[in-house]
Amino acid sequence: MAKALFVKTIEIAEYTALNGNVDVDKFKQFMWIAQELDIQNYLGTDLYDKINDDILAGTLTGNYLTLTNEYIKPMLIHFTMVQYLPWAAYTIANQGVFKHSSENSESVSKNEVDYLIDKELSIAKHYAKRFTDYICFESALYPEYNTNSNGDMFPDKEVNFSNWFL
Repeated sequence: MAKALFVKTIEIAEYTALNGNVDVDKFKQFMWIAQELDIQNYLGTDLYDKINDDILAGTLTGNYLTLTNEYIKPMLIHFTMVQYLPWAAYTIANQGVFKHSSENSESVSKNEVDYLIDKELSIAKHYAKRFTDYICFESALYPEYNTNSNGDMFPDKEVNFSNWFL
């Protein structure tokens, strides 16, 4: 099955702290990861496939367009950053794994990167909560949300993220 991105790469830079000069090849794979892992988790397989197919066919309209623009894109934008930030400083190439540095900059600590990830995750969770509230209230508009079966992913209807505290 052909795959469509539910958000444009330019929207990641427009709606996050990501610099517009960052090469798309540095973060595009993390868009796919966030879409497949995080977004499909909330949509379920059938609704995910419906939106994917409509985007590919150029027929995403009406309630599905609203759902995508108002609820799915904001989630995906910030879940992309959650996936990308741990890898942002690294390049994997034929010569090995490299961590970038510049003469005019200072590398940030793991704690600082974790802080940025937590901030993006907090934003993503906010949009995920908005999505689940909306879709549960308006599920009649999106019949695919409740038609998953067998090996399909069933939509996660709760936004529960927790950390272990010892």
